[in-house]
Amino acid sequence: MHMDSPWDEEANQETSRDIEWTKISSEFTNVGYREGITAGKESALQEGFDTGFAAVGAPLGRDLGFLRGVSSALLAFLNSSVCHHAEKDAMVVEAREIATGLAVVRFTDVVPRDLEAEEHARQHLADSEAEDTGMDENEEVNDKRKMEGLEDMLSRLTAGAPNSDMDKTRPTIDDVRILESRLQVLSARLGLTVNRS
Repeated sequence: MHMDSPWDEEANQETSRDIEWTKISSEFTNVGYREGITAGKESALQEGFDTGFAAVGAPLGRDLGFLRGVSSALLAFLNSSVCHHAEKDAMVVEAREIATGLAVVRFTDVVPRDLEAEEHARQHLADSEAEDTGMDENEEVNDKRKMEGLEDMLSRLTAGAPNSDMDKTRPTIDDVRILESRLQVLSARLGLTVNRS
């Protein structure tokens, strides 16, 4: 029996169609596989973002913003002519210290470490260096630095905020909890209750 070959001058039309069909089928399979992998990665990425945002990012950001707002409001009240509390001067000092302490806190100071994301960033950076892209840092690191720069500008706008070179160590979540306790004590001394709604 003689097998037809596409290189034979006598190759029949059916063999050419079979070869073309196999080639097209293989290309569609490869494209489908790549699209499936991409869709799977995007789905997992979106799910991870949604979970991290809802469970960690938004609550921490909201809580830190709330504490900063309350401390700024108390400081403004204490500095106003409306407040006539006997211990006003000491309370102003306390409110300023609390507001200053909260102003220097960065989100990255209080968010729990995401070891999986850190490993991914290290791999991404290593891949970038292996490809010799000429980039010194990946987008995640660059975005984080930009956000911290904005936080630094915000802290300088807060009343009595220290110079950026004053702090030698970054605050922790425990420092924020201490500041929150001090804020509650100060509020109670003024007859106010601080509640998150």
